[in-house]
Amino acid sequence: MDFLRPATWREALEAKAAHPGATPIAGGTDVMVEINFGRRRPDALLDLTRIPELADWWEVDGVLRIGAGLPYTRLINELGDRLPGLAIASRTVGSPQIRNRGTLGGNLGSASPAGDGHPPLLAGDAQVEVESVRGTRLIPAAEFFTGVKRNALAADELIAAVRIAPATGPQQFSKVGTRNAMVIAVCTFAIALHPEQQRVGTGIGSAAPTPRRAPEAEEFLAAELDWAGRRPLQDSVARRFGELVAQASSPIDDVRGTAGYRRHALAVMARRTLSWVWHEHCSGRQECA
Repeated sequence: MDFLRPATWREALEAKAAHPGATPIAGGTDVMVEINFGRRRPDALLDLTRIPELADWWEVDGVLRIGAGLPYTRLINELGDRLPGLAIASRTVGSPQIRNRGTLGGNLGSASPAGDGHPPLLAGDAQVEVESVRGTRLIPAAEFFTGVKRNALAADELIAAVRIAPATGPQQFSKVGTRNAMVIAVCTFAIALHPEQQRVGTGIGSAAPTPRRAPEAEEFLAAELDWAGRRPLQDSVARRFGELVAQASSPIDDVRGTAGYRRHALAVMARRTLSWVWHEHCSGRQECA
């Protein structure tokens, strides 16, 4: 197995073009586990840890650009006030050691249906910035995942960053696992309110072949909420929202849980997170990290 270690982003893109089978590695929290257990044997490893711009973030014209190599710990500490839903999800990733090494870009590259960072990106209308020697393109997060552990990257492309607008309303994330910490999700759910557009964003994880949104649930809720008057949430609206979220999933039975349990859990999480964000909206405050 070859080990490629570019010093610049341009060198990384050229190396990927010359070695399409090379697997990018930054934190290594997913890749090294698969290699150590013999589940993957890439032609080469493309080490991206020497490229400083990948491990930083900027705000340009009101949009956050989060480098693919930014660790979860920094995302929580530095962006929690701007992206509370993503910060909440990031806190559920592994142990402190994993959060110090693991990256959002690595999570996207693995494209696991259970990736904790994916649902908040969907709910927040994020775009994935990918690049090759041929140029740069932006892929909506909802179109990035193409199958179980498959994504829309071309063979010569690398993930450069995630672009996402700072939250303009309350956001929440909920996760069910077989224990309280350091666990792969049985299912996850994220919700984001966009009050200025009177719109709702959702994200479902670990309950379909890919992370996905619940568009019917979003449209139903956006029409039912009293955005201006901020009247209390009706129980019937919350129940119907939970039902529509569960219907948007297509889970399977596996060692972590049954399909039926996942649907039930999603409905419960949808109702609870909705009650939390609506309370924040009605009280005129937004919970931050």
